Amino acid sequence: MTVLITGGAGYIGSHTVRALRAMGREVVVLDTLELGFEAATLGAPLVVGNAGDGALVRSLVEEHRIDSVVHFAGYKNAGESMQVPGKYFENNVVATARLLEALVGTSVRSFVFSGSCSVYGTPAVLPVDEKAALQPESPYGQSKLIGEQLLRWHGELHGLQWMSLRYFNASGASTDTMIGEDMSHTFNLVPLVMNAALGLRPAVQVFGTDFPTPDGTAVRDYIHVEDLADGHVRALTYLEAGGVSGALNLGTGTGSSVQQVIDLVTEVSGRVVPTQYVGRRAGDPSAVWADNRKATSALEWVPRQGLRDIIESAWRWHQSHPTGYV
Repeated sequence: MTVLITGGAGYIGSHTVRALRAMGREVVVLDTLELGFEAATLGAPLVVGNAGDGALVRSLVEEHRIDSVVHFAGYKNAGESMQVPGKYFENNVVATARLLEALVGTSVRSFVFSGSCSVYGTPAVLPVDEKAALQPESPYGQSKLIGEQLLRWHGELHGLQWMSLRYFNASGASTDTMIGEDMSHTFNLVPLVMNAALGLRPAVQVFGTDFPTPDGTAVRDYIHVEDLADGHVRALTYLEAGGVSGALNLGTGTGSSVQQVIDLVTEVSGRVVPTQYVGRRAGDPSAVWADNRKATSALEWVPRQGLRDIIESAWRWHQSHPTGYV
């Protein structure tokens, strides 16, 4: 049987496609290529289309005998969502609802969802675990929470086995530099810092120096994209073996500040990173990092790469692909 991977030509999706194929799984990628790249799929079967196109989804399920879905397709810029919330609710909520409705009555039994730690907002206690209050502080975070609620009801009403992976800050590139994060479609910190170090963009902006953190800059849990891909593979295997539906954190359990990331890029690259310190952005929590014990127990998943591995792999990728996939 085959796995349908929506958004599989994107950053995290492409690493998961590669991990599934490496273990012998048949996959079909469904991607609009608005934010993804065919080259990132490394030759996996690709259908250009929208995950919210119910007729297309049902035809793919029937044609390829699909029994599982990993759903990455969506927008993920929290800052942008504060400016254009409708864009995020349309793509992340409405399209997900249409995708799930299209799967009712089909052969699909397992569904892994690209969730987000943004559902926690600013946690009262750190590290944050899955029992923490869900209080998103951006339309993006709210859209991910609604996605989880849609899944829960489809599980209750239609028997769908589902898992929402609330992952933290995806970073890095494949160890062999075959695939990575394309700068043209990202607002994530690590590639922005890399390209500033390479002189391919102006100074990287640091949003906020007055957070209640050791150095005043925001603290996040940076997790290597290959570890995230492994988590998705394990979640799918877990569900297919009859595992219990629910939400799991995927993070390292360690927080690193924006300034620490910049300093490590300077050390690894040997280059000074042009930096501009500006005010905070709306919707940015001061610090978030994961309690990942539930995932390590249920999935036997352990993140194997730390912040230095992330920075070193990203530096190799951006040096060898200064214009990304183009």
